[in-house]
Amino acid sequence: MAKVKKEAKEYAKTAFMIIIGNALLAFLVAAFIIPHNIIMGGTTGIALVLGKFLPFNTALVVFILNAILLILGLIIIGKKLFFTSVASTFLYPIFLSLMQKIPNIENLTDDTLLASLFAGVLMGLSLGLVMRVGSSTGGMDIANLILAKWTHKSVAIYVYVTDIIVVAAQAVVSDSESILMGIVVLVLESLILEQTMVFGQSQIELFVISQKYEEIRVKLLSDLNAGVTMSYIQTGALREESKGVICVIHPRNLYAANELIRSIDPEAFVTVTKIKEVRGRGFTAERQSVELQ
Repeated sequence: MAKVKKEAKEYAKTAFMIIIGNALLAFLVAAFIIPHNIIMGGTTGIALVLGKFLPFNTALVVFILNAILLILGLIIIGKKLFFTSVASTFLYPIFLSLMQKIPNIENLTDDTLLASLFAGVLMGLSLGLVMRVGSSTGGMDIANLILAKWTHKSVAIYVYVTDIIVVAAQAVVSDSESILMGIVVLVLESLILEQTMVFGQSQIELFVISQKYEEIRVKLLSDLNAGVTMSYIQTGALREESKGVICVIHPRNLYAANELIRSIDPEAFVTVTKIKEVRGRGFTAERQSVELQ
């Protein structure tokens, strides 16, 4: 029963993130990208290029392109990609069509630079929300995976190649200001996307070298309830055998951990490293209760 509840919770979280991510992406495209003619990659970028020559609705073109790529992905790559992409493939064009019907949404700002800043930040956030739960945004993501499978090259190569091609196609029919604003959007998108993917998962790793390692170990376990790993080491100058204390904690506990170590051994050698993600016992798996020895 507990397993069923946990799975249901995960499904609900995934659905929520996909819906919010696609709604946010559709909003920024309708409010900032289209009104200010800012270039961008993906199927939306292709739709914007076609819109310069053909009287097609942007949301309709995006839907058609996404549907074609989704079917190709099902045929060439398999069912797993299909099921992780199908929601975004249909949700994004629907949300985009709805957002474009909001009165005066295109008049939120007259400042193109401000629109670009908001577009880049919100785009990175929206894509990050979808990718955090292991889902795909569909569209060009599928095309990149197909190309990678056919050529046995890294998918990252095709992400850059397809984005450059789409952006270059828009550059031909856009003015210099739109091109520059598009670059701003792409840079901000990549920065915010990375931060969104690791937000709330980053931790701090402490590595402590001290002759009082046993006392530090016990205090970290008991006072901070932190996980601790002991490592056999040899000092460099004197070549003495000792033990190092490795501890991973939340950033908010860094000050308390430093004070605790300093109270035991003011001369302890401590390195502090920020790590992006931690998995396993005590973090993504339930911590075991043990008696300190």
